[in-house]
Amino acid sequence: MRPKAIFFDRDGTLTHNDPAGERLRAEKLRLWSGRELDTSDAYFMKMFRKVLQGGFPFAPYHDEAQEAAFFRQWYWFVLEDMGVAEKREERADELAQSLWYQMKIPYPDTVSTLECLRNRGYAMGVISDGPPSLERTLRLCGLHGYFTSFTASSLVGAGKPDPRIFNAALAAQGVTAQESLFVDDTLCEVEGARAQGFCAFWLDRSGTQSGPGVLHSLEELTAIAQ
Repeated sequence: MRPKAIFFDRDGTLTHNDPAGERLRAEKLRLWSGRELDTSDAYFMKMFRKVLQGGFPFAPYHDEAQEAAFFRQWYWFVLEDMGVAEKREERADELAQSLWYQMKIPYPDTVSTLECLRNRGYAMGVISDGPPSLERTLRLCGLHGYFTSFTASSLVGAGKPDPRIFNAALAAQGVTAQESLFVDDTLCEVEGARAQGFCAFWLDRSGTQSGPGVLHSLEELTAIAQ
């Protein structure tokens, strides 16, 4: 049966962070602190939990204004942790507004794949463990127009592979899991989609994995979704 809808993860599947923005952020923090920013996921989550545990009214965030306030506080804690005392409020504002993590770059195979699938008449949506700015990030990098639904974990209240986020995405498109394809670069999230009834594919851009249901490029999807 030809699927009616195709859903994609955002980060690592459709897009990646803009290296220029990340370099600029690192340079500013190095200038202000004399230290290198820890860019590990563990450090990000350490500061993330610190904001969550602070009892702030915008944690968790439910709209872009709350999201901005959350990450302003996140950067405030990063500056504190890196020993930056001077102009901490002003610098947290700068990092949260003009150097935000929202700048994304599509992978080289993203636009051609989406263009092909749209021309074939597929409805497409994004399912992301992300903040309320999901739509804006896709608009900024030129991908927004390919999609008719945007399902963010921060708005649903559950992240992949929780069935609630998949069900919210399906409801947004008016389709069932059995009528849908899903692509993600994280295996556990692919497995969660399969458990819901999706035909789901694991996108391994490193090329180290193989087997049924594994893609090494988004363009491989165009041979499957005819």
